Amino acid sequence: MNAKSAPVIETKDLDRNFGDTVAVRGLTLQVYRGEVFGFLGQNGAGKTTTVRLLNGVLGPSGGTACVLGLDPVREGTALRRRTGVLTETPSLDERLTARENLSIYADLYSVPRADVAHRVDTVLATFNLADRADERVGGYSKGMKQRLALARAIIHDPELLFLDEPTSGLDPVAARNVHELITRLSRREGHTVFLCTHNLSEAQALCDRVAVLRQGQIAAVGTPSELAHRLMHNLSLEIEVESAGVPAALNILRATPGITKVTRYNGTIRAMGAGREASPDLIASLVHAGVRIFRVAPQEPSLEDVYFALQGEKEALS
Repeated sequence: MNAKSAPVIETKDLDRNFGDTVAVRGLTLQVYRGEVFGFLGQNGAGKTTTVRLLNGVLGPSGGTACVLGLDPVREGTALRRRTGVLTETPSLDERLTARENLSIYADLYSVPRADVAHRVDTVLATFNLADRADERVGGYSKGMKQRLALARAIIHDPELLFLDEPTSGLDPVAARNVHELITRLSRREGHTVFLCTHNLSEAQALCDRVAVLRQGQIAAVGTPSELAHRLMHNLSLEIEVESAGVPAALNILRATPGITKVTRYNGTIRAMGAGREASPDLIASLVHAGVRIFRVAPQEPSLEDVYFALQGEKEALS
């Protein structure tokens, strides 16, 4: 990712209404080349509408968007030749074989005819579909159909890839292959990936930055670690101490302001709610009391913690 280069996606105050219903409101964001950008939000938050706006399938009610240097409203056809889209419920022609499905889309995206056969074979192999390439898609499992839909999204080697729940329905091995593909496309080949997902651990592992959407508006944008530090000021500490020092450690931790919960499993103690700045003094207090410490492991807030906090869920703040 090169934040100094021109953004691949840039929106300003982008709105979309459906009658009296506001789907997207005041959306302002920038996404850079080679970035895996996570777009997170509950069902109905505006993720799918945003993807349609950015591809010129829908027109905005207000604001502007620029994608790959093009205006999606005026230059939507040219733009869609340079993007790939995987929708949450992709449609495939189940009467056709996988090879036929991919060949048709390669032709629609103007892949040179001399390259179509090789390109189709390559993506079939990438998604472990080569041995079933000439079977009708109607006989495929849900996971196989999802892999084929992914193959179709990249058949024309798009510069910008929009993925909506790309690992939905996939077994762990296939999901890992998709993760590796996303990493390869962005890190090695310089493609940009706009990832809509409910899988927060997936987003934390893959995304350079994320935007959390709430009721059509962006609640926060940043790297997962930036958001954690900005929004979740407390962390938990896992402390392993000598068994003889457990009682003293428990007393000190329970009396420490800000500590919300202390749990113990044998010689390991977990203190919830310790502030980052207070942690060194807390450890010093234990040592001063003669507690022998074998291990200290800060437990940083996860993207899941941040997400639920931004959505106003009490569970993330307890």
